[in-house]
Amino acid sequence: MKKLFAIAFMIGLGSIIWSCTNKVNVEEQNSPAVEIIGKPDIQVTSDLMTPEVLWSFGRVSGNEVSPDGKTVLYGVTYYSIEENKGNRELFTINVNGGDPIQITRSPKSEFNETWRPDGKKIGFLSAESGSVQLWEMNPDGSGRTQISNIEDGITGFKYSPDQTKILYTRDLPIKNKFDHLYKGLPKASGRINDDLMYRHWDHWVDTYSHVFYAYYDGNTISNSKDILEGEPFEAPLSPFGGIEQVDWSSDSKMIAYTCKKLLGKAASLSTNSDIYLFNIETGETKNMTEGMMGFDVGPLFSPDGNYMAWQSMERDGFESDKDRLFVMNLKTSEKIYATKDFDQNAGSLIWSADSKAIYFTSDWHGTFQIYRYSTESGKIDKLTEGLHDYTAVVPAGDKLVATRETMSFPTELFIVNPSDGSAQQLTFTNKDLLEKITMGKVEERWMKTKDNEDMLTMIIYPPHFDPGKKYPALLYCKGGPQGPLSQDFHYRWNYQIMAANGYIIVAPNRRGVSGFGQAWQEQISGDYHGKSMDDYLVAIDEMAKEPFVDKDHLGAVGASAGGWAVYYLAGNHNKRFKAFIAHDGIFNEEAQYLETEEMWFENWDKGGSFWDKNNKTAVEAYAHSPHKYIEKWDTPILVIHSENDYRVVFTQGMTAFNAAKLRDLQAEFLYFPDENHWVLKPQNGILWQRTYFDWLDKWLK
Repeated sequence: MKKLFAIAFMIGLGSIIWSCTNKVNVEEQNSPAVEIIGKPDIQVTSDLMTPEVLWSFGRVSGNEVSPDGKTVLYGVTYYSIEENKGNRELFTINVNGGDPIQITRSPKSEFNETWRPDGKKIGFLSAESGSVQLWEMNPDGSGRTQISNIEDGITGFKYSPDQTKILYTRDLPIKNKFDHLYKGLPKASGRINDDLMYRHWDHWVDTYSHVFYAYYDGNTISNSKDILEGEPFEAPLSPFGGIEQVDWSSDSKMIAYTCKKLLGKAASLSTNSDIYLFNIETGETKNMTEGMMGFDVGPLFSPDGNYMAWQSMERDGFESDKDRLFVMNLKTSEKIYATKDFDQNAGSLIWSADSKAIYFTSDWHGTFQIYRYSTESGKIDKLTEGLHDYTAVVPAGDKLVATRETMSFPTELFIVNPSDGSAQQLTFTNKDLLEKITMGKVEERWMKTKDNEDMLTMIIYPPHFDPGKKYPALLYCKGGPQGPLSQDFHYRWNYQIMAANGYIIVAPNRRGVSGFGQAWQEQISGDYHGKSMDDYLVAIDEMAKEPFVDKDHLGAVGASAGGWAVYYLAGNHNKRFKAFIAHDGIFNEEAQYLETEEMWFENWDKGGSFWDKNNKTAVEAYAHSPHKYIEKWDTPILVIHSENDYRVVFTQGMTAFNAAKLRDLQAEFLYFPDENHWVLKPQNGILWQRTYFDWLDKWLK
């Protein structure tokens, strides 16, 4: 339901596509295997992907380059299926290649790792002492020392450029105005609320985050100051905002932070966040984006101190508006709309060392590539090409260090040459496992929509594909409903594991998907049931014409807005499909309007409330709620939902399942009492996969 970060990428250069034989390039073949402490030992008995194999991949994240530009700091998370949890360890590697060095070995995950400005220490967060605190260690992992001792712990931190201060974020309890009613009732579990935004995505809103700064002497921090003291607002923004929404000025005298200074119903209706600048010397705060009415997030000061860049959306209430790159001249206060003539999103911003350029990533035609904006000429250059996703990029001297993935290849670090876009793989975290697994071919197909537009559809074939055979096919219905459908290597909705189970996957970039211009993305708002549904049916109908597709055994699957699509298609598919799977989907739009908390989303995408009969957009949208077509349901359906999903509450799935059973349809309900809008625990993830394929195999094979 959110315009989330779905970014992915692929191995090799140019437009290379992984073949069925899963061949690797020279750099991969020559890289020796390195023993990693904490890495699971999995016995692979087949060359086909299984849920257990999927959960055994090391998940690479982070790419922090040392101040001298010679070493990359990053993390790898490994999951233990037996212990039902994951653990993240830290590694370093030379930018010129070589073996990685594991610098942490602890049962508690390390995160928010970064180099101290002098490069002599690495700072990171860990819950080793109980609560999450700031720790430091030498670059080789020795000398591990706790630096902070903040009550209830901290959630993020950044060193000041002059290394005399550290800013950090922590959660503060919200004062309960009804405390007097609980006197003498220590076991009372009831909650009293009198305003909106009392819960969000997967948690009850009992705290809000604030930004603090403290003085740092190289050994410990002291004299902390809350820069939002007395303000009941949160910074960074929940549920997805982190330390990237806060930054130091280059002279270490000011802190920029992202904040939406609204509460209750107003916060529920608006997306208007701003960038605020706090002056440490004077204690004054200034709104730097006053009058800019959409999301303004992620301030980033240039190294020379002359500019501040940030991401900005224009319209209040539209969370999937174009992510624009803005740059402010701090001397003149001039705001520069850097991507005005660039009909794409801009994310993962990072300044060049000389402050003359900003590197960023952007999705275009089903991929994420690296771009560069010149502050001198205003020109934007596309630096990379290929069927892959670059998810983040950091300069390292005359090179770039970037994280990259594809539908067939989990995230690794790559070194990118900004002059020609060529890339070399730097880390080989999953080399040994990938060598044992055969991936299916990934193909791009352009199709004509019902209204004669061009639509890109991704096709993923089963490993060892034989065009002389017939295969069942799955229509993948993307969530969002806005956002990218790119080369993401997902750990639940993984295209390759679906293909490995003998299915051809059809994933159309239907109306609403980003990366094809803002107009294409906006066509789904107020019209979930129209062009986007036509796009889905065009894609599956086109593939059903192929001689290797068994047109009598087609399924449709999806989550969130993709679950909405599955529920809708269940009543509007004219017997095309033989099985459906809906995960965390919206079944009853009228109920969803009053059950969710981000009212700005519902108001924008549905046009308003269902009781406003004078609003033609809203009347039309609610008229096509999936539950209105239940009398037409005639196909087996698996429903999956979770108790802790507060974005699309579990009763949506329960009512859909109940309706199917009352209609005497074959149906199953997989319910997780301890998951949210995602399935994050290893054993639950494996149960999800087993149930998923057990259901499909029952009806499509």
